Amino acid sequence: MAFDKSVDLLVVGSGSGGLVAALRAAQHGGDVLLVEKGALWGGTSGTSGGGVWIPGSHQAAAAGHPDDLDDAFQYIRALTAQNVPDSLVRAYVDNAHRMLKWAEDKAGVVFAALPYPDYYPEVPGSREGYRTHLLPGVLDAREMNREAFDTMQRVSPAASLFGRINWLFAETYIALYRPKGWWKTVGSMMARYWLDIPQRLRSKSDRRLTLAPALMGLLRNAFDKAGAKMWLKSPFVSLIEENGRIVGAVVRHEGKEVRIEARKGVVLASGGFERNAELRRKYLMDAYNPNISGGQVNNTGDALLEAMRHGAATRNLDSAWYAPMFFVPGEDRGRLSTMERAMPYSIIVNQEGRRFANEALAYHRFAETMIQVNKKDGKVDPSWFVFDATYRFKYPVGAVLPLIPDFALSTGAKKVLLKSSTIAGLAKKMKVKPEVLEDTVSRFNAMAKAGKDTEFGRGDQAYDRLYGDPSVAPNPTLGPVEKAPFYAVPLHLGDIGTNGGLITDERAHVLREDGSIIPGLYAIGNVAASVMGYSYPGAGSTLGPAMTFGYLAAADAMGINE
Repeated sequence: MAFDKSVDLLVVGSGSGGLVAALRAAQHGGDVLLVEKGALWGGTSGTSGGGVWIPGSHQAAAAGHPDDLDDAFQYIRALTAQNVPDSLVRAYVDNAHRMLKWAEDKAGVVFAALPYPDYYPEVPGSREGYRTHLLPGVLDAREMNREAFDTMQRVSPAASLFGRINWLFAETYIALYRPKGWWKTVGSMMARYWLDIPQRLRSKSDRRLTLAPALMGLLRNAFDKAGAKMWLKSPFVSLIEENGRIVGAVVRHEGKEVRIEARKGVVLASGGFERNAELRRKYLMDAYNPNISGGQVNNTGDALLEAMRHGAATRNLDSAWYAPMFFVPGEDRGRLSTMERAMPYSIIVNQEGRRFANEALAYHRFAETMIQVNKKDGKVDPSWFVFDATYRFKYPVGAVLPLIPDFALSTGAKKVLLKSSTIAGLAKKMKVKPEVLEDTVSRFNAMAKAGKDTEFGRGDQAYDRLYGDPSVAPNPTLGPVEKAPFYAVPLHLGDIGTNGGLITDERAHVLREDGSIIPGLYAIGNVAASVMGYSYPGAGSTLGPAMTFGYLAAADAMGINE
């Protein structure tokens, strides 16, 4: 069979999982090519918060919080779908911390374990921190190849200051809650950004890389140093099969279809299908609008469909990393709501004007509640995020930013923001019965002043309080909605990516319906059926498995035993 190009390993997709697979193979002498459909590399990982959920890390132990891997296994096993085999869960639990140590030693990616609670504290095996890891430091983009930086996926507006300025986790808190002296930190961040005049003349991109941008920048630096190659604007077209084995793929590059031989294997790391309207209508009946998704626009399931054509089995295609999303007209994706819902002086109500959940739940858990309630009466998508003037002055709501007058907000923000001098007036604009919303707000305000949400328990769990305002007592997530004017913004049921996909084994081999391996084919990240099933155990449950199974796929393909 004739090929136009031959490599050892072909990786499809440039997110964190794809970069890890390519990097590990290249560092062991492999001739590696990574192809990316879009003009920017980094995938959904590049738009994320950059956290990884890793049980049993050496960072957690060094911080005085050693983890028990059996506890972690028990925790995931209790949460994940029954059709996810124990062997897959065990492969993740046993290898995630090894991947993290490798990333530190071989790629200079040094994470820190955070006191960030697991999302299901009531489930045995959970921990109140030190499984979620973030990069604590800063990468100066001048340490990267300029072309690599210029073509890097940009972080989501929901994970940066004003949609432009990268920040550290600690800086996020300072900007959000504005403790004494906050202006020094924020002023310094803004001055550093705007005074980088050479970069401002070139682009809006911030050269101070933190969190996800720093993670992706460090992985890319190691990738380039190892000699791996990357093709942008080179969409995957099809797999090449010979005698039952995947031996390569067709990629459209520079206007031509190039047949690439992959001697050691093809790793699909191409993301989910969240931007494919047809597939969403078929599988994601709970949230079928692709425009609300926070996933990047190229995730249309191309590799998933092609692998299925070659006999690959699938699991849980109706699953996604569901999340409540703000949508700003004119933007190409939804904005994830993480922190806003836990901040005081706000509530979330359904289309009848009634609360239906603990607003401060982790975003996947809140979305799960939206799905459950939707199945009963279909009146929570969209819901309404209702807040008062105190909230408006202090905190953000998607693109509605504090300290910026209503008239100066972006055009998109103004289109979705409702405002009234009274709760009754706001209810009318929301098309809600005024007496219902007034009653809901009145009952909530009484609970907020007492510091105890007796209806839904908002603020009772450690995670609830994580994003509450520490200056508000006795419950940092509760504050009365009582100061006029009053506001409302629609909150939609969406996602940050799909996570049902190709069935894989503990080495990331793609499997057929009969459980046999399709030789030469691997899948990782959101194109593969997640080890987490329908659940989301903690912050970083997307990137953690993607990187871990990328690490394992490369080892299997290249015969790496260390």
